[in-house]
Order: sequence, then C-alpha cells, then structure tokens
Amino acid sequence: MNAPADPEALQRAERQAQVVAALKPLLPQGALIWHAEDTTPYECDGLTAYRQRPLVVALPESEQQVQAVLKACHALRVPVVARGAGTGLSGGALPHALGVTLSLAKFNAIQQIDPVARTALVQCGVRNLAISEAAASYGLYYAPDPSSQIACTIGGNIAENSGGVHCLKYGLTVHNVLKIRGYNAAGEPVEFGSDALDAPGYDLLSIVIGSEGMLAVAVEVTVKLIPKPQLARCIMASFDDMRKAGDVVAAVIAAGIIPAGLEMMDKPMTAAVEDFVHAGYDLTAEAILLCESDGTNEEVEEEIGRMSAVLREGGATAIAVSRDEAERLRFWSGRKNAFPASGRISPDYMCMDSTIPRKRLADILLAIQEMEKKYQLRCANVFHAGDGNLHPLILFDANDADQLHRCELFGADILETSVAMGGTVTGEHGVGIEKLNSMCVQFSPEELEQMRGVKRAFDPEQLLNPGKVVPTLNRCAEYGKMLVRGGRIAHPDLPRF
Repeated sequence: MNAPADPEALQRAERQAQVVAALKPLLPQGALIWHAEDTTPYECDGLTAYRQRPLVVALPESEQQVQAVLKACHALRVPVVARGAGTGLSGGALPHALGVTLSLAKFNAIQQIDPVARTALVQCGVRNLAISEAAASYGLYYAPDPSSQIACTIGGNIAENSGGVHCLKYGLTVHNVLKIRGYNAAGEPVEFGSDALDAPGYDLLSIVIGSEGMLAVAVEVTVKLIPKPQLARCIMASFDDMRKAGDVVAAVIAAGIIPAGLEMMDKPMTAAVEDFVHAGYDLTAEAILLCESDGTNEEVEEEIGRMSAVLREGGATAIAVSRDEAERLRFWSGRKNAFPASGRISPDYMCMDSTIPRKRLADILLAIQEMEKKYQLRCANVFHAGDGNLHPLILFDANDADQLHRCELFGADILETSVAMGGTVTGEHGVGIEKLNSMCVQFSPEELEQMRGVKRAFDPEQLLNPGKVVPTLNRCAEYGKMLVRGGRIAHPDLPRF
C-alpha cells in the first residue's frame, strides 16, 4: 500500500515545475539548476547551523537576464534571495523554501579604475581584495577589509555594510561607496547615490547599504579608492588582565589617536591562531592588542611612540613593534585567520556580532566568561576593539542538538547583554535569521513597524529576501513569553515586548 503523499512536498514540486518553466527560456543552458544534488551547495551561507535547499538557483550572466528573472518571479509572486560568495555569517543568504536563489557570482568584472577621480566601477560579484589588487599599480586601494576579503564580494559587503580591521580610521562600506546601480523586486532599474560626493533628494544610498538584500538587487557599484600609505607599522601588546586591555583601548582613543587598526584577541583565541599561523603571539597573555599606524614615515614614528606610551601606562606586559612589512603582516595573520583557526579546534562555531561602547569592553568579556560556565560551552573572542564591534566565536558540535540549543541561547545572551550595556545586536554581519529574536529586544514594536514601512516602500509584495532582518510582532511576542518562562530577562532597562 502506497504511503499518502506529503502535501508540502507536492506543493514544492508543483511550484518548482512552474518556476523552472518560466525561467528556463530566460537563461543560457546550465544557468538554471533545480535538482537536489546541484542545489545543495547553496543551502546555507557561512552560518552553517541552519540549512534550506532552494527551490531553484538562477545563475544569470548579464543584467538583462537578472532583470528578466526578477520580472518573471515578480509575476509569479515567487520570493528571490540574492547571493554573492556565501561568506555571510548571519544567514542572510539562506534560501527560501519556495523561492529562487539568484546567484550573482558571474558578475565579477572590474569595469574601470579611474586613478584621477580615485574610484573603481565594479560588478557586484567582484571580490573585495580584487579591487585593491587592480588598483595597486596606481598606488591606490579599497579600504574596507573584512577578514573574508579574499572571498567575499562587494555586493555582499553592501548588503551587510561590512567593515574590517581598518574600519576605525577609514570607515565601513557605507563610507566608501559612491553609487549603486541595480533592480528592484519588479525588475525595474534603480540607482542610488552618484559619482559626485552628494546626490539630490533623500540619502537612499545609506538605506540600501546594510539592507541585506531586502530592498534591491545591486549589479554595479562605484567605490572610493584611497592612496596607499607610505608606511604602516603594527604594535603587538600583551596584557595579563582583560580589564586592563579593555580600558587601554578607550585610553588610546581618549588620547586623540585614531589608529589605522585596533584589534583585540583573548587568550583562547590567541592559542588557536598561534597554533595555526605561528604569528609569534604571547601565549601567556590574557589578551593581545594589535595597534596599527599608517601614513608618512614621520607620522607613523610619532604615532607609534604615542600609542606605545599609552599602552605601557595602561599596563602592557610586553610590546613589540613590527620592524618591516613581513613582520607587520605576520602580526595580522593571526587576526585575519581567526575563523579558520577556530574550525581546527571545534566541529562547529557560531560567530556572533554585536557592538558596545568601548568603555564596556572588559565588562562584556567578563560577562561572556560567566556565560561559558552557564551554557557549558567554550567561547573565543576576537574583535574590532577600536569601535567596540565584538566577534565572540561560540564553539559547539552541530551534530548534538542540545549543544546547538545551548549555543543559540548563549549567542542571544551575548547580544542582549550588549544591548543592556548600551550597544547593538549587530555591527557588520547583519541580522539575517540569526538575530531576529534579538531585534525584538533592541527595538520597540513601533520602531520595527517603521522598518517594515521602509521595506514596503521598496518591495510592496515582500518578495526580496522575505522573513529576515525585521521580525514580526507575533514573533516578538512569542519570544518575550519564552524569555519570561525561562527567567532570561535579566536587564530591567530592556523592552518588555
């Protein structure tokens, strides 16, 4: 006797056949895939704890094809999730079960480098680092440098408003992009910003950057380039106490110094990366700071001297200054390889992303140490100390359902404690699906409704990356009840849903 058919499976199969029939004539042979073995590589981004196989994956090769796919999906009321390199860490590129994943990986051409205007015109699938490589012969580079810059794309950087180790001095993606051209959910062409320093009307460029693919699909981007500094040197400072290291970060900024980079790693992370890259880190230190200065030779020497004095006064137990470019890159190699190093010591990790005031760095790190005991999971910390952007990496085994559950609770606790300390639930990784519940904690129902209003203005049919970033009021209400049942609301100044 045959088993009864699964209604959801039947619905999926019927919808898939409909979408394939609509999109197949619009794309070259092989540019539309829907069989399970072909779509599995697209089932998650860098947040591997959550997976969903897409209904269909479209791989257009031209703007006309992108536009045609969007128009067809809009006519069918089919959700679309744009995807770049899939290096995001918040589930922003997680497919929709009944939607199309729109891969823009083939849009990888650098259209123009203008050394006079100091700009680069690039397609959305160009790798972050490739922009600097192309501009190097002109003595220029693109400043935002996420740790995944060898793989991540400029389109993904725009979606998440990515930063990097040099964002303290040179800004995030939003500070380094002049113009974005693309298409809305209906396939209509849109353009934000301009080649000039300003554009008429509302500053919609700043709304689109960081909107996580919810408002438009970017296909072409104009970015700013800046001159490569004559010299860059890095200080590696060791501290025997986490609070001293946290306090000295604030002291550096208070001294009127804006380093090119100011990063911190705790002892567990230092041990993990040292075993991986052999950067020469002090394994006895409770925390290590990397402080970089760049500019002219005279500027760097003066700033290195001032920073070294602040670090010594703040209790540094050891200070090393890079003697040449090779040593500077070695100091940074551990920080840049923190994520792969963590993958060597744990089956899985969940990288959180919150931001707090610099003066609370030590407080949050000590709170995380207590959470390790509470949730019985290890956590290694690496982050952009200069702007208070934390990246705790919670180590767990996704094959153990209980560990995954405890990891989720641990992550939510970090985010909500950050909000209680005056911070935010995200700095540069985005909300995606990972931080939906924590958005309920940071923002009031009225604020969330304003965000939904922006989404409706750009995408009335709610077809671009639906179900992410902005939680529903029902979800917030249920999350509030769950917290109360679990006794998890520990901060009296947080919303009560």
